[in-house]
Amino acid sequence: MTSLLYSRGIRIFDYPRFAEPLRECIRQRAQEVTQAAGERIEHVNKSHIRTEDLVARVLAARGDTPGLVHVISAMESCPSYKPWLDKSNGHVFLRPDQGKCLHYYFYFIDEQFGLCYLRVPTWAPFGLQFYFNGHSALARSLQREGIEFVKEDNAFLRVADLDRAQALADSFNLERLHRRLSRYAHWLCPVADVFAQKKWHWSIRQAEYSTDLMFRSRDILVPLYDALSRQAVLAADAPRVAAFLGKKITPALAQEIGSRLSTRIEGRCIKHTMGAGGVKVHDKFSRVPLVETTVNDVSIFKHHRRVEHKGAAATRELAPLKKSIYSLVDLREILLGCNQRYLAFLSSLDDPNAGERDLQRLGQPRVGTEPSVKGLNFFNATDYTLLRTLQRGERNIHGWRRADLLARLDISPWAMSRQLKRLRMLGLIKKVTHTYRYYLTRLGRAAIAAACSLTRFNIVPAMASTH
Repeated sequence: MTSLLYSRGIRIFDYPRFAEPLRECIRQRAQEVTQAAGERIEHVNKSHIRTEDLVARVLAARGDTPGLVHVISAMESCPSYKPWLDKSNGHVFLRPDQGKCLHYYFYFIDEQFGLCYLRVPTWAPFGLQFYFNGHSALARSLQREGIEFVKEDNAFLRVADLDRAQALADSFNLERLHRRLSRYAHWLCPVADVFAQKKWHWSIRQAEYSTDLMFRSRDILVPLYDALSRQAVLAADAPRVAAFLGKKITPALAQEIGSRLSTRIEGRCIKHTMGAGGVKVHDKFSRVPLVETTVNDVSIFKHHRRVEHKGAAATRELAPLKKSIYSLVDLREILLGCNQRYLAFLSSLDDPNAGERDLQRLGQPRVGTEPSVKGLNFFNATDYTLLRTLQRGERNIHGWRRADLLARLDISPWAMSRQLKRLRMLGLIKKVTHTYRYYLTRLGRAAIAAACSLTRFNIVPAMASTH
């Protein structure tokens, strides 16, 4: 900015006089845009008012047709410059400073990206901020392709063609994004010509990549997510959180690492953070858990790329990710890897609900089969004796036959055949093909061990203590 003023013969201490007409130009453009759309500028002067709620109210009335939705103004902090005299050498320049100015939030629906907003400050250096949601952009693509889907908020509850939807999400066009950004910048911030910029430079301030897991029924997800969320907070220690983001904890690390579990009206959210990055998962409408990796500084990630050196030939080496929007392709692969590592971590946790379902399945009678069989009763003397016999270790390798059980149990051959068929239907034992030998299944070994251990070490001592 200092060089610009010197090139135009403007005194450094006349900087406010230089910036004032530019501010009025942006204010005038905001008035013109809102009047042309039949809207009005809504000023927000309280921090507890959520602009998303104001926009949602307008959207409910106007629909989702492309065009300007709403314009919101607010006084917010912004980077600025302050005229400064260096008394040591007499050099006058603009020193970076922090101030407050009026900002305009232009909310509009783009035919490609869905609901977006452009944040325009009214004071130099006029740093713009553009926001859009990838779920909204994908929804627009699905509509153009004629693919049916059900979407609530930013979660897809159902998609008719998941493979095609994934292909559309992966084929995001950065050139198209750059053209749209430049078009909106020249439309809503008409001061680019003053700075002789034909092409705006866009960088990534914050990015988020989501992996959506769609469940058919909330009855499956709710108990599963409840169990996994509590375990994830306890099991994710600092080295593991760093591993989610592809990092290692080193002595030179000076970043806070933590995990947090919060319960909201929308659902339960687990968040693991490390410096400017983090991984979180939250259940949307108890149907779609969203695993998301967020980053506020993309340069914390490194990848192999071409590196330019001053006065030397370019080399290809491991270097921090550039903040340009054209790094989104590489950033996508990095964040996808973070999501996959976190999903692998979740899959390693225990699901106690699976054991509960197995227990209910073992105890429920099989009605409608030929013949019908009753469920397993661990407190029945006949069932308990049979299970203890099956648990004996000498037959685990070669299996056992009906005759082996008849030699140890006081039961008729007919009744033993019926018991074996019952245990097979319950999933406790399996028969070797073309033989008369049986083996315990994994479920059978776990159920029998749990029943015998519980009876011997808990129930019997507890009953004995009453005498």
